[in-house]
Amino acid sequence: MDVDLRKLRYFVAVAEELHFGRAAERLHVAQPVLSRQIRSLEDDLGVEVFARDRRGTLLTAAGQQLLEDAVPLLASAEALLRRVRTAARGTPTLTVGFMPGITLTPATALFTARRPGVDVRLLRTSWDDQVEVLHDGRADIGVVRLPVDQRGLQVRPLFREPRVVMVPAGHRLADRASVTVGDLASEHLLQDPDAVPEWRDVALELRERRRPRVPAIHQVEEKLELVASGAGICVLPSSTAGFYTRPDVIALPVADIGPNEVALAWVASRRSPLVHDFAEAAAQTLGRSRPGTPPSPAS
Repeated sequence: MDVDLRKLRYFVAVAEELHFGRAAERLHVAQPVLSRQIRSLEDDLGVEVFARDRRGTLLTAAGQQLLEDAVPLLASAEALLRRVRTAARGTPTLTVGFMPGITLTPATALFTARRPGVDVRLLRTSWDDQVEVLHDGRADIGVVRLPVDQRGLQVRPLFREPRVVMVPAGHRLADRASVTVGDLASEHLLQDPDAVPEWRDVALELRERRRPRVPAIHQVEEKLELVASGAGICVLPSSTAGFYTRPDVIALPVADIGPNEVALAWVASRRSPLVHDFAEAAAQTLGRSRPGTPPSPAS
């Protein structure tokens, strides 16, 4: 039996929303059409993927397994289409994803000197999509900031760099040369506490269970706007902080916080010579520790 990818896309939308109405709006289809497609998928599979009752829609055990497998399968299908269409243009192309603050020029210059016929394209990524763009084919290789979900990926460490805390100008700590994590214990962090475990372990708002809801933040600019307004603090890699300088936000070194690790990542099943050659160029040009940090395993 061949699995219908359209039905899988419909299933993923319902599984993520757990609501047929919202999923139908997201997919721009009528809800009865969506319901029929889900029933058809269940018939194809011979199992129920959703449990439906008056309380709502829930995934069955089979549905949970299907969701786990369907997301990477759909991403692989999208990647296949993108690569085939790119190949049809006739010019070899390599798309490199990169996180804010990371300068790729030395790596791309060395790569293009070795591969002058290749069209190198750059794609700026974020914490939310730096891995997603690899799985769905928007990027062939990425320079990512760890930690990431490494399932299905080949990851090659490049370097480490210090992290700094961003506070608004006029903050009680703004005139300090540096701070400690203890100095930040009473502050509100505008990011996932697990991203800064040193702060998480001492944070008063977590101990006292009074941490307010943090809105979804997708870009560095959004974080800095919130910091400048006094909504809280955030911790950034030093290169990112240096790239996004502004007079109303101050970057302070944090003496006892771990560095950020930067690595190359690509889909492990890819056997592209272009991906291999760019990885070598990046390792040779970017694979050095930043001042003030211990060497990475790749150094």
